[in-house]
Amino acid sequence: MTRAYLSLGSNLGHREEHLAAGIAVVAAGEPCRVSPVYETSPVGGVAQGPFLNVVVELRTEATPHELLERCRAAEAAAQRVRTVRNGPRTLDADVLLVGDLVVDDAELTVPHPRMYQRRFVLQPLADLDASLVDPDLLAAAEGEVVLVGTLSGFH
Repeated sequence: MTRAYLSLGSNLGHREEHLAAGIAVVAAGEPCRVSPVYETSPVGGVAQGPFLNVVVELRTEATPHELLERCRAAEAAAQRVRTVRNGPRTLDADVLLVGDLVVDDAELTVPHPRMYQRRFVLQPLADLDASLVDPDLLAAAEGEVVLVGTLSGFH
């Protein structure tokens, strides 16, 4: 079993419901832990409402590409519409880390190429495993995060 980390965020509609449903899809019945929920300002320059973000830790035998397919399935189930790059979305799900594996192809890059620049990824990731996040990178990461709490049914 490998430890994998996925990032989920939502800033449209019933954000908590989108996150909870997304977690169920990406976990696919496998053991998981979910970080606390953070509310964050959007990154990328598009005017939009704040996000709720979590990181999910899985114990899995799935490959990075299989995890990517789960992320895509979760986004599709949330009826995500891609119209504007970095625009508002019902659900955004990304593969961050899959054990020590490195992937760099046309579909997927692992570790996620921008995760170390984003506080909304690093803070919940550090909550699950502080050894994965350099404190200096966390301090330098873009954006502010506000702890909201936890998602009911997920710990």
